[in-house]
Amino acid sequence: MMSSRSRASRVDWYLRGSMFVLYLAVPLAIGGSLGSALGPVALIGVGFGTAQAIAAALLLNAALEYRLGRGARPTRLLVTVVVLSVLTVGAGWPGYDEVEPAFAFIVTVMLTSLLSAVAPMVSTTAVTSLSFAGWLVAAAPAIWRDGDEFFPQLGLLIVIGVGVSTSRTTAWMLDLVWQLDDAQNVRADLAVAEERLRFARDLHDVAGRALSVVALKAELAAKLGSRGRPEAVDEMLEVRRIAQESMAELRAVVSGLRTAQLGEELAGARSLLAAAGITCRVIGEAGGLGPRTETALGWAVREATTNVLRHSEARECTIELDRAADGTVSLIMRNDGATGGRARHGNGLTGLTERITAVGGTVTADREPPDRFRVEVRLPAAAELPEVAHP
Repeated sequence: MMSSRSRASRVDWYLRGSMFVLYLAVPLAIGGSLGSALGPVALIGVGFGTAQAIAAALLLNAALEYRLGRGARPTRLLVTVVVLSVLTVGAGWPGYDEVEPAFAFIVTVMLTSLLSAVAPMVSTTAVTSLSFAGWLVAAAPAIWRDGDEFFPQLGLLIVIGVGVSTSRTTAWMLDLVWQLDDAQNVRADLAVAEERLRFARDLHDVAGRALSVVALKAELAAKLGSRGRPEAVDEMLEVRRIAQESMAELRAVVSGLRTAQLGEELAGARSLLAAAGITCRVIGEAGGLGPRTETALGWAVREATTNVLRHSEARECTIELDRAADGTVSLIMRNDGATGGRARHGNGLTGLTERITAVGGTVTADREPPDRFRVEVRLPAAAELPEVAHP
């Protein structure tokens, strides 16, 4: 499959090539206007005109590179094109008396070639002023001799304007092509960064909760074992089961298939908290919620439970589910035994906030006197939740 960069490069070369082809007309125009008047001598003008066309094409390419921020301003090349333009006009001087329109025509061709090449790297005001001034130089002799020539000579100004406009339009299109290419690259980088963030967040959820429970169970088993209690074996078997489940969850994290269901998370939270000696009470029904709402609240229960186990000395915990008349769903989890003087906002709550914010919800975590901690998650109506890929 063709990469974004190669597609942009192909469009770039197509646009540049379209402009370069136009410069083939320069020597043909010079030869056509001088050939009948100067004969073989016209070859000098054609030679200078050909050199000017080649130099102007190179100048246009350099000007486009300068506009795109890939090169320096081509000052020397600009001077070269100006000199060749003057030499081309001068080479046809002997024939201007015989072919009256030749002077205006050749000056117009040289101006169109030159200004089209510099148009991408100068302002609109500057190139417009130069176009008008150049047209006055080309048309002034004819208009001076015959005032009725004014309107016919306006056609030369139109020629210059078309050439300059084509060049600036090409430059604008190139700008757009490469900006879109850069945007696609940035989008790809953001997708990679988002996937890394998802992996880190899920790893924190799985490993954080699993290690907290394993530490709790291992400590309990150690105490039971020191007393010679047979229940110590059961606790260690439970540690093994939790470790195996965590390994399965880690594999799901890697494959991107891991989800959190509210009913399962509530049951798991009660079991874990009970094992830690914490009474857990659930108020409200978990059924009847949309799948995306249920998944988002499942993550909230999982992280809040881990937060209780790791950052408190709780003895009781309450999980409250509520649905407002407008369809808004809220989950409030409170626990006592909050430690420290400030609410703790670790990586887990940060990750939870990112998850909930992504589906249009909000997360609030704060302390309630005297020693309670509250985590509140609010989600809009299920129908309003945007589609998001499950992490």
